[in-house]
Amino acid sequence: MTAPTQPPGAHLPEHPRFLWRTPEPKKSYDVVIVGGGGHGLATAHYLVKNHGITNIAVLERGWLAGGNMARNTTLIRSNYLWDESARIYEHSLKLWEGLEDDLGYPILFRQCGVLNLAHSLQDVRDSVRRVEANKLNGIDAQWVDPDEVKKLCPLVNTSSDIRYPVLGATYQPRAGIAKHDYVAWGFARRADEAGVDIIQNCEVTGFVTDGDRVTGVRTTRGDISAGQVALCAAGHTSTLTDMLGIRTPLQSHPLQALVSELLEPVHPNIVMSNAVHVYVSQAHKGELVMGAGVDSYNGYGQRGAFHIIERQMAAAVELFPVFARAHLLRTWAGIVDVCPDASPIVGRAGQYENVYLNAGWGTGGFKATPGLGWCLADTVANDRPHEYVAPFSLDRFVTGKLVDEHGAAGVAH
Repeated sequence: MTAPTQPPGAHLPEHPRFLWRTPEPKKSYDVVIVGGGGHGLATAHYLVKNHGITNIAVLERGWLAGGNMARNTTLIRSNYLWDESARIYEHSLKLWEGLEDDLGYPILFRQCGVLNLAHSLQDVRDSVRRVEANKLNGIDAQWVDPDEVKKLCPLVNTSSDIRYPVLGATYQPRAGIAKHDYVAWGFARRADEAGVDIIQNCEVTGFVTDGDRVTGVRTTRGDISAGQVALCAAGHTSTLTDMLGIRTPLQSHPLQALVSELLEPVHPNIVMSNAVHVYVSQAHKGELVMGAGVDSYNGYGQRGAFHIIERQMAAAVELFPVFARAHLLRTWAGIVDVCPDASPIVGRAGQYENVYLNAGWGTGGFKATPGLGWCLADTVANDRPHEYVAPFSLDRFVTGKLVDEHGAAGVAH
């Protein structure tokens, strides 16, 4: 089997310390973005590119992209069930397809395709339903039988005498993976070139308010006046909204992932299974990247519980017996923010007319990076929700217009 190819022109990037400045914060900015991960950096990029706004600060309490952006499994797909979800993720996937040229930076985006396995008759019915819904939304989706699954990924155990036999799968050929740190560095480099201040080691400790407006952000590096504020802090969002007295239905959970030792290129695509609850891809260097569901408890730890790893390994070996002798290299956890309907919150934050909330992406945050950045930048610049994120406003938890994606798009939401 041939090795995965890199995108045209891909090369080893410069060391990140040479890619952007380390400025001191100014006294005021037109837009202050809290959170220096993928979503915050992408929002800054599209504010510059699409709206000509450059007086922007991106505040990161640690190091750039050191949170969930560095702790995810890099899957990119758009085969979600509901129209609202499909629109934002498909918009994002289209941006991914041209992102390397846009940023002028290698991101190693490889469209290897994703298989979502079905193991029961109910799985089959749900999967076929989702394929047809995807087709209505112009998304490349197919239903493939067990023989076709075997052709696409010869390593999958399609035997009929196992606990969870493979009865078929949905397949999205345009899905893929990218190098998460390269993505962050590319967005940061482009934003910095345009004059955006990326300020690391700058923790937000409070806000300055005047009636229904937030006029400033209190940080460990001093107070910063702000015309508009966008919160892009993922699992730590609720700590910020608590400072503002905004109630959000967010819960933060550890989400674990792990990688194996380096292997020869043997696993050609992404395989996901909701029944045994694991998803597996092979990264550019050769390690197997595996993820599972969130830990059941709330917390901000970045390790997670051992029993999740144990179940994850059992599931991976059941699907891929050939990996039974592979050695586990390391494991880690991110902190995901989850809403009751497993969909995000994007839009104006509560009673404040110049604060915008971006949270609740759960395990779907990385794949949404460019699409969310585009739509949130449009929302901030025009002070009204972009059509792709309008269904995800905070007030849907009052009106009852939920977008329930629980299990509808396979494992990892």
